[in-house]
Amino acid sequence: MNKIALFGTSADPPTAGHQTILRWLSERYDWVAVWAADNPFKAHQTLLAHRAAMLRLLIADIDAPRQNIALEQDLSSLRTLETLEKAKLRWGTQTEFTLVIGSDLLSQLPRWYRIEELLQQVELLIVPRPGYAIDEASLETVQQLGGKIAIASFTGLDVSSTAYRECGDTAALTPPIVAYIHQQHLYKCLDATTKSFQLL
Repeated sequence: MNKIALFGTSADPPTAGHQTILRWLSERYDWVAVWAADNPFKAHQTLLAHRAAMLRLLIADIDAPRQNIALEQDLSSLRTLETLEKAKLRWGTQTEFTLVIGSDLLSQLPRWYRIEELLQQVELLIVPRPGYAIDEASLETVQQLGGKIAIASFTGLDVSSTAYRECGDTAALTPPIVAYIHQQHLYKCLDATTKSFQLL
């Protein structure tokens, strides 16, 4: 039975942290399906098409020996249950699907669309993120909803898209993503930073 990791992310912009997670998943699953998504619980700064393009660049920059990571943008949906239905049509109902989320989303899960129905059909892999502790109460809530939970054996990098958008850690991004952002004139904070350097 094929084991497929489903990893949707806002990718606003994708970071070295996303890249580390994808590399780790590629060593443990037959296929890693990735897509840029609109999260109904978040405000997004950049169009989905740009986020998908950046994610494609991020994936291309990963040296994965098994070449088993792909941008599957057609899976993207506001509702993860709809994403799963698309995945089943693509890979068949005999595939074992694992939904990958960061620990920052754990408390959101009970509010997801038809969450109990979703949790009946997937395994859940939680990737710990610095600053977002996995608390027992949230785990128990998700388990009561039917969640079959595993916790990744590593902690993601201490970088975030938010930190970049707020003009913080540009080191969080890989060079191809930085180049794309410059080329497309994305993120006002980067333009502001560039201008401030020009004034010095």
